[in-house]
Amino acid sequence: MQQETKSTTWHLQEVIWLALIGIAFGLIYWLMDSVYQVTGVLLGAVGLQPLNDELTLGPWMMAGPLASYLLRRIGAGVLGELLGASGEMLLGGTFGVSTLLSGVIQGVGSELGFALTGYRNWKAGLWLSTLTGTIVTFAWSMIKSGYLHYSWSMLLILFIARFISIFIFAGLLVYWIVNLLERSQILKKR
Repeated sequence: MQQETKSTTWHLQEVIWLALIGIAFGLIYWLMDSVYQVTGVLLGAVGLQPLNDELTLGPWMMAGPLASYLLRRIGAGVLGELLGASGEMLLGGTFGVSTLLSGVIQGVGSELGFALTGYRNWKAGLWLSTLTGTIVTFAWSMIKSGYLHYSWSMLLILFIARFISIFIFAGLLVYWIVNLLERSQILKKR
C-alpha cells in the first residue's frame, strides 16, 4: 500500500528499528572513514582526488533513506542519519564532532525527498530523496569545501558522480534491503 500515511505516534518496534539503523550505520560510517582515506590516496595518485567525496558519499547517505522508507515516519530520515553520525563520532571517526553537522545536513537532504510527496508515496519519496540528498549535500560542499572555485564543467562532473553514488547506495541498495526484509517476513509487506 504505497499511499499509506501513519500517525505521529512512534511504537516501540519502530524505535528499536531506528536504534538498530543508528548502531549499524554508525559502524558502517566509521569503517567508511578508512575507505575514504584509501580512495583519496588512490584517486589522488591519478589526479582525480576531487572525485573522492563524490564517489564515497553514497554509503554515508544510507541511514536516512533507510529509516524513512522502512519506518514510514516523518523525521525518521533526519534521526537515522543523526544516529548513524553519532555512532561514527563515538567510535572515534576521522571527522570528529563535525560528523554530527554532516549527519543533520544529509538527513535533511534525504528527508526532503519524502516531504515532496507529502509523506504519502514512500517509493517515490525514496527516489526523490536521492536527488534532494544530492542537491542539499552538494550545496553544503560548495560552501564548506570551496567548490565555488571549480569551473562549471568540474562542478557538473562532481554533481553527477555524487548523484550516481547516492542513487546506487541510498536508493537502489536501500530499496533492495527493505524488499529483502519484507520477503524474509522480518518486516510486514506493505
